Formats: sequence, structure tokens, C-alpha cells
Amino acid sequence: MMYLNPHLMMLPILLPLLAGAVMVFINERHHRLKFLINLFSTAVMLLTAIQLLMQAESGLWPADMAVYLAANWSAPFGIVLVADRLAAVMLLLTATLGTATLVFSYSRWSKTGVHFHTLFQLLLMGINGAILTADLFNLFVFFEVMLAASYGLLLHGYNISRIRAGMQYIVVNLVASLFFLIGIALVYAATGTLNFADLALKIATLDSTDRFILQTGAAILAVAFLTKSAMWPLGFWLPVTYSAACAPVAAMLVLLTKIGVYVILRLWWLLFSEHAGASAGFGGSVLLCGGLLTLAFGAIGLLASQEPRRIASFSAVISSGTLLALIGYGDAALLSSALFYLISSTLAVAAFIMLTELTDRIYTPAASVLALSMEAFAVEEDTQQSAGVVIPAAMAFLGLAFAACALIMAGLPPLSGFVAKFSILHGLLDSSAAHAPLWIRWLMLALLLVAGLSAIIALMRFGVRTFWTLYNSVPLRLHPTEALPILAILLLGVSMVFIAGPLFNLLDRVSTDLQQTPAYIERVLQHPVVTTQEGL
Repeated sequence: MMYLNPHLMMLPILLPLLAGAVMVFINERHHRLKFLINLFSTAVMLLTAIQLLMQAESGLWPADMAVYLAANWSAPFGIVLVADRLAAVMLLLTATLGTATLVFSYSRWSKTGVHFHTLFQLLLMGINGAILTADLFNLFVFFEVMLAASYGLLLHGYNISRIRAGMQYIVVNLVASLFFLIGIALVYAATGTLNFADLALKIATLDSTDRFILQTGAAILAVAFLTKSAMWPLGFWLPVTYSAACAPVAAMLVLLTKIGVYVILRLWWLLFSEHAGASAGFGGSVLLCGGLLTLAFGAIGLLASQEPRRIASFSAVISSGTLLALIGYGDAALLSSALFYLISSTLAVAAFIMLTELTDRIYTPAASVLALSMEAFAVEEDTQQSAGVVIPAAMAFLGLAFAACALIMAGLPPLSGFVAKFSILHGLLDSSAAHAPLWIRWLMLALLLVAGLSAIIALMRFGVRTFWTLYNSVPLRLHPTEALPILAILLLGVSMVFIAGPLFNLLDRVSTDLQQTPAYIERVLQHPVVTTQEGL
């Protein structure tokens, strides 16, 4: 049983790959069958993420970390996957959001184009692989799988605005991928390895020339990661992209931005911690300043936004800026607060994006462009039927759901956004947290408060315009599969308040794991291959 446990790590990668390949051969007219296959695969990924987290917490794995040697080649020569608490938490967040957005797409968007379900599974495969991989080259491979799937999904249910946004999104990410490859080449030239653990071991022993090459490669890699994380000014593409994509795809794009933040968090604490010698702390000031500028840019954009999708876009920008600033701040005591905020903000912004599609029906009938897309792809069901049945007090549901999203996104009590913001502010005010000049700490505090105030103003303006001024007298129609995912996500936001203590304890252990660079190096590089006798 101990030997079989690590094989669970392959499931979040192989299962969506196989499910996506199978669904290619199923005709689009059998969309219910494709949806069921997609839902089964995503649900199994959710159960697998829960199981991995339970195993990481149980102490069954040495150093609470599972290592999988693909093809039974020892590190650093072979492909290595690593699952620890942080990876398990991110897998759980991915599967949770993936399940919710998939269910939300059932009544409408999954039927408006070809290969939606296949692309959705490939997107999840790329995300899961990026979370679990332990070397830079395979990180690049999984990022490209993830991005290639997102290109197709962004154009799903295509119209002119999606095509324009898609072209911009593709060009920006292709340029970022070029920087990614150049950075990988320079890192390999300096160290002779791309394995995370081996890099962490060698980085402290480099001479001045190789260290300069390594740091140059790391800076170029950072351009790629920060572009995907939407740091200002590299994140200029995000508002346009999020505004153009259909609701379930835009909700998943919120998660893609956080995957970029996850990679930066993982690599910066592993490679440039206090164990990195002369390279310790490299790039921290750039992350801090860039995060603060992104935070300010997001607050200004939020105040200037009138459309709900742009409100969601700039809320995601604020979230990324906050996380990048906290990483660059360099205080390990703030890591658990940052992770709590990452989970809370990702779920809230994704729920708000899905909610905006439902609130749009307050102004316009449910038909519109969607009917044309369904006709173009020969979907036989009429639009009126796909709009669903009337849910009693649908407007009350939308109003309460909007209020919950607004409270979390603005960081107001009593929901999880307030707990996250309060924890961050408390950590910054802690006198022992002297990782930056006092004026930087106060500037970060001020920007966090201004961003919260901007969110309150923008969301209140949207709420008044949407729920206090009705232009559509037709009873609002919602499909249960549209309401339930939003309700489930918001209930998670509420439950995070009641389990804040145990959840922070878990995230404290995640933070501790991130600081154990020597343990990570030893666990990966000394993990034994499986002998023939053990395999039998």
C-alpha cells in the first residue's frame, strides 16, 4: 500500500488526458454523454486531490512529501513529480473550481461549439501537471498544454470581441513562452540541470559568472511567469480577455492567473531563500514593487469600471498584485495568510463572473447571440428550453449571491475575504515583521485599504444599477445547473470562516514546508528507484 500511494499523483494528469482523447471521437450531438464523461473525470480529480491532501497530512510520506519517478529514472535525470501539502491544496482548488464551472456550462456554453469538453479536460491536465512537476522543462510543457487549451476555450462561442481578445491573448502568451524557453536555456547553461531540487542544491555553489547567467535566466523566466500572473504592466491583456470570454471559461482563466503566482511562490522560496548563498532574496524587491504597482493599477481600474466583467477583471488584478507583493515581502509568517487569500479571492471572483451572466438576463432576454451560436453548430434544442425553468425568488437568489461575492471581494465582514484581509493586515502591523522598511509596510497597508474601498464603490455601483433598476418585466429564468455551482462556491466562502482555525493550521504547515529547502532537496534527489523485486 505504501508503494501504491505515489501512483495517485499520475491520476490528475493521465485521467484528463485519456478523457479528452476519448471525447474527440464522440459526435457533438451526444453532448450529454460528453458532459457525463467530463464530469466523471473532474469528480475523480476532486476525490484524488482530497486523498492526496489526507495522505500528506497523515504522515505516511517521508517529510510529508510524495515523489514519483516517471519511467523509474532517479532525479535529476528523469521526469519527477512531487506532491506536498501546497500541491494538494492547489489541486483541490483546481478540481473544485473545475467541477463548478463545468456544471455551470451544462445548460448553455458546453453546447455552443465543438470540442468544449475535450479542451476543458486538457486545460485541467495542463494545470495539474504544472502544479505537480518538479523540473523547469516539464513545467514549460504543461504550461503550453494549459495555454493551448485556453486558446480554444477563449474562442468558444466565438464572436468579434472574442476573436480580437483571443488574438491578443495568443500573441502575448507566445511571446511569454519564448521568454520561458530562453530563461530555461540560460538556467541550464549556468547549472547543467533543470530539476528544482538539483537547482536548489547547486545555486549556492555557483561562481560569480555562472551566478550572473543564472540570475539573468531567472529574470527572463520571471517575465514569462509575471505575464501570466498579470503583474503591471505585463498584465495589460487580462481585462480585455476576461471581458470577452464566456462565463465558465473566464472563471477558469482566474485560476490560470493564480497558477502563475503559484509557480513564482514555489520557485522563489525554493531557489532564492536563505539557503541560496549569494543569490538569496534575488528578485524579491522586484516582486514587492511590482505587486504594489499592480495593486494600485487594479484599484484605479476598478474605480473606472462600469461593466461587471471588467469589475471582475480588475478584482483579479488586485488579487494577483496582493499575492505578488506578499511573496516579495519575504516574511514567512505571511505565507499562510497569502494562501488563505488566494483561495478565497479565486473562488469569489470566479463565482462573480458566473453570476454576471445571470444578471445580464435582467436587462435582455435569454436568447441573443447564444441562439445564433447554437444554430451555427446544429444544436437541436431551442434556446428557450436551455434557459431552464423558473426558480422561485430567482431575483432574491441573485441579490444574495451578489452580496456574498461583494463582501468577499471587498474584504468586508463576516465572510472569508475579511478573514484573509484581516490576517494580512495583522501580519504587516506585527512589529516583528521587519522584512521591509517601515514606509513599505505602511504603503502596502494603505494600498490594501484603498483597493478594498475601490471594490466597495465599484460593486455598490453595479449592485444599485442591477438590482434597484429593472428593465425586464419577464420573470427571470435560471437553470438549476447555473444556480447550484454559484451557491456551492459561496457556501465554501462562508464555511472558510467557520473552519478558519483548522484551515490556517493547515496553511501554516504548508508555509513551514515551503521553508524546508534542505528537506525538499534530500527527499527528491535521494528518492530510490523501484527494483524488480519491489515492483513484483
